[in-house]
Amino acid sequence: MTRIELPISGMAISIMVSQHTVVQVYKEQQSVPIEEHSEHQFSVDLGTHILMLDTTQLHTNALAVSIDQSPWQWIEVPHAIEERRGNWLGLAALGFKLFKSAKVVKAALIGASVAGYAWLFSWQFALMLVACLVVHEYGHVRAMKYFGLKTKGFYLIPFVGGLAMSEDKMTTRWQDVIISLMGPAFGLFTSVLGVVLYYATGAEIFAGVAVLSALLNLFNLLPILPLDGGHVLKSISFSMRSWVGLLACLAGLGLGLWISFSFGLMLLAFFIFIGSIEILLEWRTRHQTHLLPLDRYGQVVSAVLYALVAVGHIAVMWHFADSDNVILSLPVKILSS
Repeated sequence: MTRIELPISGMAISIMVSQHTVVQVYKEQQSVPIEEHSEHQFSVDLGTHILMLDTTQLHTNALAVSIDQSPWQWIEVPHAIEERRGNWLGLAALGFKLFKSAKVVKAALIGASVAGYAWLFSWQFALMLVACLVVHEYGHVRAMKYFGLKTKGFYLIPFVGGLAMSEDKMTTRWQDVIISLMGPAFGLFTSVLGVVLYYATGAEIFAGVAVLSALLNLFNLLPILPLDGGHVLKSISFSMRSWVGLLACLAGLGLGLWISFSFGLMLLAFFIFIGSIEILLEWRTRHQTHLLPLDRYGQVVSAVLYALVAVGHIAVMWHFADSDNVILSLPVKILSS
């Protein structure tokens, strides 16, 4: 469809034509009725003028126009290629808007995660792993909303994990603890549900979900920044306002380096590097921080909650330690090592 602008006595007249006929006429952006006299001739009442249109040569990109019975004047219609080009530009603009849409980006990242893990392992494993990641990140988002923080939802990052994002800043160390623990806590619900469904149906895939969720979330509880366990440790340690807290965080980094070296986890080593920078920067500005520290009671409660969630995941893994299925017993062997 092509638009032709035709000024008549100071009025802005727009004529919309297709390849074969007149589709619509607008007067000052208001649609006006078209009267058909024959197959190729039309008239439009503009109030003070009568506009006549002849589409006989429209297939050659020419439209005849007459105002108040004046002689016909032929005007050029933009070529159909330009119309298609405009359509392509419109589609490109729409595609760009969709690309900028957060929901589309999230869906694309989830699809990429499933495809990537399926390429490395199997589509069954990929679906289980992505489901565990989604539940884990959803736990973080729910905790953020509980504290009244505006969220941007979460994004899955292929071969890395997930990231829950908030538009607002936390104001207390307690918020950091609970938001960090809710991911593994929701993951524990997934593990327990997997155990229940396994005994209800006898399908080993549910046992696989339980064990995979437990292993994934227990790894995330390691006291290493930027993992969730590292955030809990940092919130407790930095609330002490002493060198003991800093040494505890540094000990967590040392543990992370040993694990990354022992298991060849180079990506974890990169995360530890980022976490070490975060610790040093936050320690330097500890006296100017806006975060309300945990009191002694809050520190104890945070440590107890951390331990309960971690023990819950270990219990799920230990439950399948004697399984004949190598995959189900593997997490405990890794933990034992």
